[in-house]
Amino acid sequence: MRIIVARPRGFCAGVERAIKSVERALAIYGAPVYVLNHIVHNAHVVHDLAAQGAVFVHRLEQVPRGAPLLFSAHGVGPDRWEQARDLELRVIDATCPLVEKVHHEAREYAAQNCTVILIGKAGHDETVGTMGWAAEHIRLIQTKEDVDTVEVEDPDRVAYITQTTLSVGDCAEIIEALYQRFPGIQGPRKGDICYATSNRQWAIKALCSEADFVLVVGDPESANSTRLAEVARGTGKPAELIPDASAIQAEWLQGVDTIVITSGASVPESLVQGVIHWIEALTPCQTEERELVHEHTHFRLPQAVE
Repeated sequence: MRIIVARPRGFCAGVERAIKSVERALAIYGAPVYVLNHIVHNAHVVHDLAAQGAVFVHRLEQVPRGAPLLFSAHGVGPDRWEQARDLELRVIDATCPLVEKVHHEAREYAAQNCTVILIGKAGHDETVGTMGWAAEHIRLIQTKEDVDTVEVEDPDRVAYITQTTLSVGDCAEIIEALYQRFPGIQGPRKGDICYATSNRQWAIKALCSEADFVLVVGDPESANSTRLAEVARGTGKPAELIPDASAIQAEWLQGVDTIVITSGASVPESLVQGVIHWIEALTPCQTEERELVHEHTHFRLPQAVE
């Protein structure tokens, strides 16, 4: 069997920053350090950090007064900041800078009294946080069909922003539909879908022409991992999203000559290597890594843990 391992894959700069922020906070403050929600959407990462002393909570009431608290890479709304101040928590903001860019856009468009149309997934941590920054102005849509029914105050004062981890192709179709309905709609000067999401989707789409089967390593809660599997299937190739090697079913690989492997932006490289080793133990393989885009983006740690 031939295995093609896509690059780029795995940790993006925002995820790397968030994980290092937890590790630095533990080094500075000692355990426990509290994290609101999962620092990133990967159960393995969360488990490893919990073993080091991170405590993951869903409500700030679960955090002792004055304790160190991290906001995850997905960001939060202003209500969480206010509550954290009331509890005198030592906040370490690990929000991805590219998510913070979307928050800024939401505030800016709201200040112009625009109806802000947010393209995103309902209930996702990032979407919930973004909506909090312009709650009275934002309308959430998820599909191209939603464009026809979304209600706005003034059709001449409309703007759009997007979740950072969407399907590039699906998002482009929704934006095109928005321009058709609202010809004067405003949008970000530079798109909101993050570089890592775009690069990983582009790479897997380019490699699918050589694949009989695609494996995407990623957590089912991870939006960008889910999108990678959808993009692969969109090329007509069978694809499976798996959290790790233990989820592989040997029958998937029957009759497969070439398999392409990639991983979402919150996936440790060790999980990808575990998948490769599982397949290599099953059958003789020729494994090659194929780099389609070179990534060199890095973000500084939050000032509180530099």
